[in-house]
Amino acid sequence: MRHSFLLSARVYSTLFVLLLLAAGGTARAQTSNLPNFPASYRPDVSFTLKTHIGAKGMTFRGVGNGIDGVDNPTLKVAPGAVVQITLIDGDGAEHDISVPEFQALSNHVVGMNASTVIVFRADQTGRFDYFCTLPGHRQAGMEGKLVVGKATATQAVEASDISRDPADVPPPVGARGPGQVHFTLTTEEVKGRLADGTTYIYWTFDGKVPGPLLRVRVGDSVTLTLKNAAGSHMIHSIDLHAVTGPGGGAAVMQVPPGQERSFTFKALKPGLYVYHCATPMVAEHISNGMYGMILVEPAGGLPKMDKEFYVMQGELYTTGAYGQRGAQEFDVNKLLDEQPTYFVFNGEVGALTKYHPLHAKVGDRVRVFFGVGGPNFTSSFHVIGEIMDRVYAWGSLVSPPVRDVQTVSVPPGGAVMVELTPEVPGKYLLVDHALSRMERGLVGYLEVSGPTNPAIYRSDYPPAPGSGH
Repeated sequence: MRHSFLLSARVYSTLFVLLLLAAGGTARAQTSNLPNFPASYRPDVSFTLKTHIGAKGMTFRGVGNGIDGVDNPTLKVAPGAVVQITLIDGDGAEHDISVPEFQALSNHVVGMNASTVIVFRADQTGRFDYFCTLPGHRQAGMEGKLVVGKATATQAVEASDISRDPADVPPPVGARGPGQVHFTLTTEEVKGRLADGTTYIYWTFDGKVPGPLLRVRVGDSVTLTLKNAAGSHMIHSIDLHAVTGPGGGAAVMQVPPGQERSFTFKALKPGLYVYHCATPMVAEHISNGMYGMILVEPAGGLPKMDKEFYVMQGELYTTGAYGQRGAQEFDVNKLLDEQPTYFVFNGEVGALTKYHPLHAKVGDRVRVFFGVGGPNFTSSFHVIGEIMDRVYAWGSLVSPPVRDVQTVSVPPGGAVMVELTPEVPGKYLLVDHALSRMERGLVGYLEVSGPTNPAIYRSDYPPAPGSGH
């Protein structure tokens, strides 16, 4: 029986697991230490989870107790309860489980039906992550939520979503002639969600990262007004790489809190250009979220596409370690040493996976405006499972595009326009092919719906047991 499906978006994190499965393994039971609990302890609540590889990638699958068969189930307990979680190896590969807020970390399990146990007292209320700590496993899908007490809306949303939806793209300029265009941007310093349970004070254009995509045509006369919110603590400015003039506008656009400035420039050359704040320390302002892009379309406009998306890559340098919960602050020494804590698309971990994945259909002509705010690292932009039909390197829209490209290099302060046509449904990963950055938050999803195409892609093996196919 032939079975058609798209290679899972989690492929790079699961290949070694599949190899282990093919090789088999010797089951051996393991039990973690149970600190601060006597041998005769009785848990108030217990859960059993079994590791699983299926259509959703790698997951914890619930066993009994109201969570049977549920992938990455939400575990609900009362405040102060003694909680026991038993982990069973259901796929033969190596795994563990951790709930770091309660200092709970299991031994590793290796081999079919090996098991381990963690026990802890849920002495904090709120929503907490449980996950596998082995490299790549959490990103491949092995994470869930532990809810202690009543899960309120306040607990679920700890800060505002500062990530810009990649579908937030203004309409094409079309075939109109040159004209007068006016934009107003407001710089805002906002407390935003950096990751689940982690917040950061972002500096933004219009409250989102990246700032809005500005869309004009060559020959337009563009007036830009920059307002700095009264509640800001910093002077902010704007430097547009599309501007011919001192500082790209920044020389006359240094705006104190509560004030505004304007300037006018001629869009002389078509292209996709980055803009950013250029107030010292410039790298700090950029890292904190002050970057975006301006698209200057050529005369006659760009060819029509079915979908257009807007994605930018950046780095954050925080005092706390990656994944540390709570309010994080900017670390100037990490910035100067070029040691980012986070790599992100559109401002935060999960921006293009949990919150705003890209959506298209089989056969759609898809265009991605991609840029790197940085401030420091080059991106090797790649879509796992796709080949880019046309790549407009360095954001040049008048040079002939390069065709049939696997990966394109985009420097900080640079941009690229890519076009592709998905021919098989499924979930495709947007990544920087410096793939260790996935472990620092850098991944997005392009979710493609539509009919399968066995002539292009199919599996010649039966589906994995319990995969749902």
